[in-house]
Amino acid sequence: MTLVIDTTFVVGLMGARDTHHCAARDWFTNIDEDLVTSPLAVAEMDHLVRARGGESARDALWTNFESGAFTVRWWADALGETLRIARRHPFLGLTDASLVAVAARVGTNRIATFDTHFRSITTAAGDSFKILPADA
Repeated sequence: MTLVIDTTFVVGLMGARDTHHCAARDWFTNIDEDLVTSPLAVAEMDHLVRARGGESARDALWTNFESGAFTVRWWADALGETLRIARRHPFLGLTDASLVAVAARVGTNRIATFDTHFRSITTAAGDSFKILPADA
């Protein structure tokens, strides 16, 4: 199955001092999923992982992308779709709206995140998001 990954999950996973690190690490080591994100989230991940975890954490993130552990999904009208979602849900920024768009594109309602606001929106198909690892 495919699972969308949010910045908060990756920051928790990569940052040993993050409050979500143990939950992210323990859950991550036990999954066998296709993990996908958006280019907007990649930029946010790169910035926050380095700011909070330093160069070694950033290098680990880059290694995960290079190895294919995390993949990036984008398409021709992705920005337009992201903007439409953000306008429907003004409390979402473009990065989180892009993850909702990616979820629709790959046909999933599953997202690895520690952001609770994903509980208050639905997928394009009208399904609630399953928040992981909390709903695991």
